[in-house]
Amino acid sequence: MQGISKGTDQASKTDGFYLNRLIRIPFPPDAQRVANTLRSIGLGSQVDKFELSLNRGAEDAAKSAKPIFLSAIKSLTFTDVWNILTGEKNAATQYLQRTTTPQLTTAFKPIIQQSLDKVGATRYYTDLSTRYNKIPLVTPVQTDLNQYATGKAIDGLFTLVAQEEANIRENPVARTTELLKRVFGSKS
Repeated sequence: MQGISKGTDQASKTDGFYLNRLIRIPFPPDAQRVANTLRSIGLGSQVDKFELSLNRGAEDAAKSAKPIFLSAIKSLTFTDVWNILTGEKNAATQYLQRTTTPQLTTAFKPIIQQSLDKVGATRYYTDLSTRYNKIPLVTPVQTDLNQYATGKAIDGLFTLVAQEEANIRENPVARTTELLKRVFGSKS
């Protein structure tokens, strides 16, 4: 719970995604040539604004993750708890990924869509990528910008949760509650 709370709080604050190199959502890799071309003709600020909108959407969406995670924790079985305690250093994160990704996707998509719509990003990206995909002999690119941004936002959130989980497992100082001290203290 502590790792989830810290991870979601970190992701949902302003610049939680945008200024964190580990989870920042970049211009879609499929369209990187477009970004490079726009920068070369003096439109770098437009690319930056677009990337900022991707990350602001992820930061806003991360706020909705905590209740979804809490629900998953409440449904833990004894077997789940045992597998987390005796599993890999990111076993809790893996459990959350398995049990919450569909709900996170449902919760994140409209929030990210709203952020993308504010700057017209979806319309421009869909138009550009659809035109590009019509060019003969090119490898088609992903045209659903929201799907890309939502997936990256969820991946980034789990990256932060996994970091916190590893910290709690490896660092006795991070075990700030009595329960964490009892659970992980005996393994040290």
